[in-house]
Amino acid sequence: MASDEFKGNTSHSLMKLTHYDAGGRIRMVDVSAKAETERQAVAGALVKMSARTLTAVKKNPKGDPLEIARIAGIAAAKRTAELIPLCHPLLLSHIDVEAKFARGGVEIRSTVRTTGPTGVEMEALTAAAIAALTVYDMCKAVDKGIEITGLRLLEKSGGKSGLYRAPGRTRGTRSLKVETRKSSHATLGLPGFAGWRRR
Repeated sequence: MASDEFKGNTSHSLMKLTHYDAGGRIRMVDVSAKAETERQAVAGALVKMSARTLTAVKKNPKGDPLEIARIAGIAAAKRTAELIPLCHPLLLSHIDVEAKFARGGVEIRSTVRTTGPTGVEMEALTAAAIAALTVYDMCKAVDKGIEITGLRLLEKSGGKSGLYRAPGRTRGTRSLKVETRKSSHATLGLPGFAGWRRR
């Protein structure tokens, strides 16, 4: 039944899903005719953990586990095309991953830039996801119940579609066209955590 419904709406659905051709087959999008422009994407995630775990992480005598998470995110962004089959291999000009303690967890934010024919949203999301998973890996001996939540694209700029900001993210945003400095007490800007603040 579900399959028949999908077939009946194929032409409408495939107009919006660029990774399908007219016959419904999976394809890699051809970007050869697209102009090369400066592009940026910012993604975020939140690693929720108990107060006990958060205290243990902060007092870890063997070093800062957030630093390895940051490096893991940077490395992951470079390999996005190997992890996600239809992503284009891109020459990335900048990758930055932040991992910061927040009230009740660790906030992850990644920023990726390139000059090319396609965007870097997937690279930013991959960086944030792998950084968050690395935080879990570094802390799971203390707390198996750590939760990764709020992974999403926060902002993208450049390309034909121009500027996008996630709902509720209107301040503290750095893009290729707009730059404002974020207050040290700005809210996280992730769904479900509007009242949380950076420490």
